[in-house]
Amino acid sequence: MTSRSWPAAGKQRMSKSAQITILMDNTAAEPLLATEHGLSMWIEVGDQRILWDTGQTDKAFKNAAQLGIDIGSADIIAISHGHYDHTGGLAEAIALASHARLYLHPKAMEQRFSLKKDICRAVGMPHSAQLAVIEKDMADGLCFIDHKTELAGGAVLTGPVPRRTPYEDTGGSFFCDSACTIIDSITDDQSLYFDSPKGTVVILGCAHSGVVNILNAVSEWTDGQNIYAVIGGLHLVNADAYRIEQTIAAFRQYDIQCIAPLHCTGSAAMQQIKKAFGDRCLALGAGSHIWI
Repeated sequence: MTSRSWPAAGKQRMSKSAQITILMDNTAAEPLLATEHGLSMWIEVGDQRILWDTGQTDKAFKNAAQLGIDIGSADIIAISHGHYDHTGGLAEAIALASHARLYLHPKAMEQRFSLKKDICRAVGMPHSAQLAVIEKDMADGLCFIDHKTELAGGAVLTGPVPRRTPYEDTGGSFFCDSACTIIDSITDDQSLYFDSPKGTVVILGCAHSGVVNILNAVSEWTDGQNIYAVIGGLHLVNADAYRIEQTIAAFRQYDIQCIAPLHCTGSAAMQQIKKAFGDRCLALGAGSHIWI
C-alpha cells in the first residue's frame, strides 16, 4: 500500500490532521485495484469523513473495500462538477452512505456534451445519479450550493471561483447542447480546501476554473496563508506551453510543497511539473495515501 507523509522542510513531522486516499484515478498505485477515466478521493479531516467525487462507475467503492474503507461511514459527499467521470458512481454512493449530506452546484445536474474528432457525445451526470440526487433532495439530505461554503469539520467548498487569468479556459471543447453549438463554461466547477498544521490543502476535481484562479481565490479567502498541498486533476491535458509555464510559476509563487497531479492533468504537463519540482511532485494513483 502506498503511504507517504510530507513534513515541512527542516521541521519534525507534526501530528496527523488529515488523511487522503485516492479511491479512483486513471492509474493505480496498487496492482490489484481498478482504474478508469475518473476521480474519487476519501478525505478524513477533523472528525469528518468526506467522499470527494465518485468516479465513472462503482469501481471506486470496490477499491475502497479492498483498502479497508467503509463508504457507508461517510459524513459528506461532495461533487466537484457534473461530468460523468466524477458522478458516475453517485447513485451507489448515496445508497451506501444514506445518512451522508450531499453537496453540489445546481448546474451539476444539467446536460453536457463534449466534441472530439467531430463527434459530439454526452458527458454529463448519468440519469441514475440524477434520480438519486432528486431522491436525496426529497429526503432533505441535499445541499445545492453556488458560493463558498464551510462544511462540518472545517473543510470549505469553494463554489465557483472568480476566473481572472487570461490564459486559463475549461480545458476542452465542452457544450450545453447535443448539437455542440452552445459553449459550456462549466460554472459548477468547485474545489475543496482545509487548514492543516503545514498550511492550506487544496483538493481539485478537474480544475475547469483554472488551477491558478483556484489558488488565487483560496489564498485571498485564507488571508494569504501558505498553501501547502494541491491534489487532484489540473486539466492541462490540452494546455499549451504558456499555460503550463504559468501554472508552474504560480506553484512557485505560492511555494507549494506537495503537488499531486491526477486524472486529467496530462502526461506532458505532469512531466514538466515533475521536472520543475522534483520530489515535491508526487506520482499517485488509486490506492495512494497522503497524511498531512
